Amino acid sequence: MIKRIPSLVFIFFLVVVANAQETNKMIVDATSSTAVINKNIYGHFAEHLGRCIYDGIWVGKDSKIPNINGYRTDIINALKEMKIPVLRWPGGCFADTYHWKDGIGPINERAKMMNYHWGGVVENNTFGTHEFLNLCEMLGCEPYISANVGSGSVVEMTQWIEYMNSDKDVPMANLRRQNGREKPWNVKFLGVGNESWGCGGNMTPDYYVNLLRNYSEMAGIYGQWKLQQIGCGANGADYNWTEVVMKQRPGAMSGLSLHYYTIAGPDWGNKTAATGFEKKFYFSGLEKALKINELIEKHSAIMDKYDPKKQIGLMVDEWGIWTDVEPGTEPGFLFQQNSIRDALIASLTLNSFNNHADRVKMANIAQTINVLQSVILTEGSKMVLTPTYYVFKMYAVHQDAKLLPSQLIGESYEMDGKKIPALSSSVSEDKNGNVHLTISNLNPDKDISLSVELVGKSFGKVNSASVLTAPDYNSYNSFEKPATVKPTDFRNYKITGPSTLNLTIPSKSVLVLEIM
Repeated sequence: MIKRIPSLVFIFFLVVVANAQETNKMIVDATSSTAVINKNIYGHFAEHLGRCIYDGIWVGKDSKIPNINGYRTDIINALKEMKIPVLRWPGGCFADTYHWKDGIGPINERAKMMNYHWGGVVENNTFGTHEFLNLCEMLGCEPYISANVGSGSVVEMTQWIEYMNSDKDVPMANLRRQNGREKPWNVKFLGVGNESWGCGGNMTPDYYVNLLRNYSEMAGIYGQWKLQQIGCGANGADYNWTEVVMKQRPGAMSGLSLHYYTIAGPDWGNKTAATGFEKKFYFSGLEKALKINELIEKHSAIMDKYDPKKQIGLMVDEWGIWTDVEPGTEPGFLFQQNSIRDALIASLTLNSFNNHADRVKMANIAQTINVLQSVILTEGSKMVLTPTYYVFKMYAVHQDAKLLPSQLIGESYEMDGKKIPALSSSVSEDKNGNVHLTISNLNPDKDISLSVELVGKSFGKVNSASVLTAPDYNSYNSFEKPATVKPTDFRNYKITGPSTLNLTIPSKSVLVLEIM
């Protein structure tokens, strides 16, 4: 949780209550920081699902679409500009049907397989271990491998670890050399199973934790105790799963996952469209996305009981909004558009991760290209950057920066008798001493004035400021109009004193300021 600023905040609350009037104010404590925002909070997820890999990241060397050894050039450039820190692969549900040896060796000799989970298509395995790990090298990001626990074996996992990471004269390392890669990739992150409570095996937590103990020990041995192992964690509010795994946790586990998807409609069977939705679904999308705060705090409280020193990270390795697929597309491909609402969901979620940086050490939005809350969409040779892409690019300033404790006291956004906070924020200080404020106004109809007080540091000047907003609450970037939602310079601010700043934040917007 965010560290409180006891005296100042308490006094301010007294003033607010005494005056009995609504005030929008942020107080930032620049004198202390208890956590660093791990850059891997800004991670992504690429599954063999729909057009995420094929026609998204990978088109093959012979494609007419410009590519670098088979990787789309425009995708590579866009992901580099976004500063992607970590990429999770090959799934997802796909991971627990995936057998890695099918995806190595000469491409035209690789075994085919059925993608049972996603569309029932035949997977040709032209994108495998080498292609993924070489992609991560090109992007300068860390690979996060999901091991097959559902239909695989300990032997299969340990051989994969040896193939990827060993530099010894041993069979799997020699097989890698035979396939054209001399040096190991030195993968750091290994997920031991995916959604083992569901598509990864339909297990109980007691059964899974014993498998985890076995797999984790062997992964530690074969990985020379260098791998950061991430255990399969809970589905949303399944706190019992976290309790069981944390109570019996194997010593090699350094992270526990959490999956949470925002459903803007009433339930999974009534998810609503990605575009053209009514304002009530704009509101409910934001309302349900805000639940991530409660989930993090309650799962963290359980983890604190068994890990008070916070040595095990909470890894939210699947999150994002899940809507109906676009009309006319294959339902199993999960292709959906991306609006300003989704950008706001991304911003308030990332603010939450930042503000819980003492426990949240990684997160991976689902998914990178053409699936669910994508940062990029493709259509043939065309590519469009989504509003969510711009949020990640704007928020990159927080990567590996010091979290500054803050308190935000603001008005509510109300609809149909329900209320949510109208403002969301997080604050950090980078290694050069620059302070970055990220603030979102969730109200689609009202600009909001906000006073910012910086305790223990003076405002020198605003180095830069940009804002992401849109004409309407459901605006999006199409292939025909790719720049409808795009950041612009922000100038509606004024330094009013040595340590105070006033802002007027546009409706339905995401704002980032750099102050020195």
